[in-house]
Formats: sequence, C-alpha cells, structure tokens
Amino acid sequence: MTLDEYIADPESRFATVAMTDTNGLLRGQMVAVDSLKRMLTAGMGMARAQLALDPTDAFLTLPGVTDEAGTFADEPLKLDPSSTRRLPWSKPGHDLLILSNWTGAAGSLCPRAILQSVLARAGESGLAPRYGMELEYTLFDETPDSARAKGWRDLKPATPHASHDLILYQAVQTEWYEAVAGICEALKIDLAKMHEEIGAGFMEACIGAGEGLEPADQMVLLKNFIRALALRQGRSVTFMPRWSEQADSQSIHLHVSIKDMDGKPLFFDAGAENGVGQSLRHFIGGLQAHLGDLTLMFLPTVNSYRRFVEGTFAPPGLTWGYENRTTCFRIVGHDAGTMRVENRLPGADTNPYLTVAATVAAGVAGIIGQIEPEAPVTGSGYGQPPVRDFARSMPEAIERLKGSDFARDWLGDEFVEGFAATRQHQFNEFAAKVPDTELQRFFELG
Repeated sequence: MTLDEYIADPESRFATVAMTDTNGLLRGQMVAVDSLKRMLTAGMGMARAQLALDPTDAFLTLPGVTDEAGTFADEPLKLDPSSTRRLPWSKPGHDLLILSNWTGAAGSLCPRAILQSVLARAGESGLAPRYGMELEYTLFDETPDSARAKGWRDLKPATPHASHDLILYQAVQTEWYEAVAGICEALKIDLAKMHEEIGAGFMEACIGAGEGLEPADQMVLLKNFIRALALRQGRSVTFMPRWSEQADSQSIHLHVSIKDMDGKPLFFDAGAENGVGQSLRHFIGGLQAHLGDLTLMFLPTVNSYRRFVEGTFAPPGLTWGYENRTTCFRIVGHDAGTMRVENRLPGADTNPYLTVAATVAAGVAGIIGQIEPEAPVTGSGYGQPPVRDFARSMPEAIERLKGSDFARDWLGDEFVEGFAATRQHQFNEFAAKVPDTELQRFFELG
C-alpha cells in the first residue's frame, strides 16, 4: 500500500512520523491521518534540541540550541514519502511509519540531512556510492530491570559460550532469528545475512547493499527494532562497543563501492594486483588522509574507545589490505560486481547516517584529489605500527574534528562545532564520575 492509498483508506487512523537523533535513536510522534495530510506539505514541528539528547535524555551542550541562546522552539521536519513502511506489531490503520529530517538551518545538525548533502556532493562529481552494513550486538536473557538490579554485571547472555558461526546455537535460537527476519520484512529491511559471532550471546545481522539513503535508513530501523523485539520478549540487547572487560568489541562494518553516473563500477581493474583499481586506491587514500580527523563520528561515546585493547578484532590503525581483517580498511571482492572496501573502524554505537557520510566524504575526496594510499599490509596488522592512526581518546577526537578544514568543508561548521560540543559535555560528565574499579584499587590502600 502506498502512502496515498494509506491516507485514502477510511480504516487508516494514525501514522508514526520519526526522525533520527544524534545517537541513532528514532524519535517522533503518532499523528492522525488528517494531520499527516497537512504535514506532507508543511512538515511536522519538532524541537532541534532533540539532537542535544544523550540516549537517556540527558541534555548535552549544543551551541545556539541548549545554551543561553536556545529557545527550544519547534522547526519543521520534512517528511519523506519514499521512506514509508509498516510497523511490525501495530494493527492495520495504525501501522504506517514515515521517516523525516530537518532541512535549512536545522538540517546542518541533522544526521540524515548531512548524509543527503554528502551523497549529493558525490553525485556532482559523477560518483554514485553503493553501500551495505553489518551490525554486531549482544543478546541477553535479562530484562532491563534484572540487568539494572545486577548493576549490569554478571549478566546472562543468550548463549553461554563464544560461538562463532555455530549452527548449534543458531538452531537453538531459531525463534529469535525468525522474529528478526519477520520485523525486517514489515520494515522493508534488506536483511542479507545473520549469524552467531565470537562471544557469548554475540550476533551479527547484515544489510544488503543499496544506494542513496535507503541502506542507512534500514540500519537505523534495524538497530531500533532489534532492541524493541528484545524488550517485547523480556530480553535485552546492547550495542555498546565494550560492555564488559571479558566481551569482545562490537562494531558496525561499512562496505562501500563506487559507480559512475552510468552505473559502471569503478573499483575493479582486472590488470591490477588483486583487481584493486586506481579509483579504489584513491578512495583508500582519502580514507587514510581524512578519517583520523573524523574519528569522533565513528567513536562517538566514552565507551567507544574501550574497543581498542589487545585481543579484540578492533582495527590497529588506518591500515588497509586485501582480504585482511587485521586492517582497518579491508578490500573485498574478485570482480567488478563485488569489489569494495570495508571500513572496520565504526563502533556499534555509531549513528549509521554519520558513519556513511564521513566514509563517503573522505573516500570521494580521495578520488577527486587522486590521493595515493600508504602501502598495504600483508600478514597480521596487529604487529605492525600504522603509518596513519585515528584518535585514541575522546578529547583527541574532539580536537581533531574541530581543527579539521576537511570536516568543515564537507560537513559544515555548525555540525562540527555542535557535535564536538555535545561530545565534550558527555566526556566531562563521565570524567567527573568515580568508577567502581577505582574504588576497588585505591579505597583501602591507595
């Protein structure tokens, strides 16, 4: 059923209009169908201050929005009719979901609008990105209340052992996998693959490759509704990059290829080593040149930086290699239709729109500027010091983003200043906390 058909159906009562905040959480309102008709022209009012909220609605500092200049006024969200899908558990007549984003001044801070802008700029250079994403998460047989009562320690994961690709545990959890597939069908998510990952309760779900906003829209929906599915089952899911010292790191891996405007793939060259064409080399060169300054977009929370400890599959630096999972940028594929680069830097807590925007901006700039990459890594990348590196702490990431002319050119001054300010606020809050581990180490004899 199309949007027009839904509106025309006398049984239709309500629709949910949603936008995506800085954290990747969907926020919005359920509106009557008569109101929806007006909103398609005039937009739906929502305060830009939504972009200053942390996941538990703690307000962060966002210049001009939540400081002394802020008015918390509504600004119109632009509804995207092409984004409509069905909510998986709602009754007919109440089940329409439509995505939206800010435009104009508010759009300079809106993650979905920022990705639109980056994709449009790539198109002006005759380049059409195609991308898909892999999402890692951990499922627990704990309700939010039981997890809270345990202090989020000694939780019971859905499987007791590390179980990478074990069909045994996949079979045991058939109902979960089938339920995920079911919500994806309703939400028009191109679910390409699911499997057990390398830790207890650790799983992965993969989005098929596509163009435009669609794959990022799908990843946002997948993250939000996997969490909703778990809650409906009396369980919990986390996307924290490192939820305990014993857990492996959790990521979003982004696979990107580039076509020209006639649809011709640009990354493959049959005569080159491993088929790595010049455009792909330049794309990697752009990633190496610019992603270090954009670290904050891939590692956006205080927990993000806990991934990078010995023994995890977190990237060792801004390295690249052919079919090499010990590098940050892994080249995958063997022909024009499959050749692509996988960005393994983003944590599972990243906002999909910002992840794609930053990666595409850096890579496209590399193609435009014909930036040559450093030499590829052969063998394990973990024992080889990287020539180029990303920020290793949140303060460093904040300063590198604020000082980046590239970020300001591609993403805008207001986004750079605003996003950096919210992250600085978050860091300051957590820097003032006294962790349990400090009490254990220093209380008696420190």
